[in-house]
Amino acid sequence: MAAVLELVAGSYEQVAFGYRVKTDEKEWTSKPNFTHHAHTASISAVAASERFVVTGSKDETIQLYDMKKRIEHGALLQHDGTITCLEFYGSSHLLSGGEDGLICVWSTKKWESLKSIKAHKGHVTSLSVHPSGKLALSVGTDKTLRTWNLTNGRSAFIKNIKQNAHIVRWSPDGDKYVVVINDMVTLYDLETASVTATIINAKRISSIKFLNNSILAVAGDDETVRLCDVGKEKWVCEFKAHETRVKAVDSFNMEDYCVLVTASNDGFIKMWKLYLKEASL
Repeated sequence: MAAVLELVAGSYEQVAFGYRVKTDEKEWTSKPNFTHHAHTASISAVAASERFVVTGSKDETIQLYDMKKRIEHGALLQHDGTITCLEFYGSSHLLSGGEDGLICVWSTKKWESLKSIKAHKGHVTSLSVHPSGKLALSVGTDKTLRTWNLTNGRSAFIKNIKQNAHIVRWSPDGDKYVVVINDMVTLYDLETASVTATIINAKRISSIKFLNNSILAVAGDDETVRLCDVGKEKWVCEFKAHETRVKAVDSFNMEDYCVLVTASNDGFIKMWKLYLKEASL
């Protein structure tokens, strides 16, 4: 039996779009499922749990959409400035970061703010929650990488990285993490907090996603998606995904393959089937 997926995307036109994707064996089909127009400015961040879609915007609000009931579920109004990043931890908590330098931790049960952390002197540009849920990483325009103890909301470690990073991500196993500065990906080991690899992309990087604990998908300011083996510091595959620059990449696993999702300024969202064992498309 074919699985049914929900694909959600945010747009510059203030609207979040939902598509229902049927994964039939021969050909996948997608149909528009919902639109959510709750913002008064362009959408800057999107995250989804099993039940909720959350969108952040330049209008300084986080809007909630209940996919189970297909209705708007209200707004979160803690930030003063553009919402720059959103990430769920499981289905119980949401973390948000903004241009006000705050990281907010929200309970999804009653959608109340549990913690509001003054994380950076400038903007928070990216955050990532450790798979254990006990730690979070953040980067900002104050040229620091910060590790947070989410149990008490306190800073556990501050590293001066001398440049403004715009992306930070844990690996799926949580034993390493990557920091992106312009066209450079730096890999850190969790235990030693030391750099173990540095990878340079052809263009400024717009989005990354770990497909497994060693393969990282990288999209930049061109039409190409590249796959990198971070442990070997080696590019293993690249392909032209769109006609213009790739704005975002995401992925999920099916039975025996990985599905890479790409979105571009050309207006298309595409889904690619990847067989990672052979490192081929």
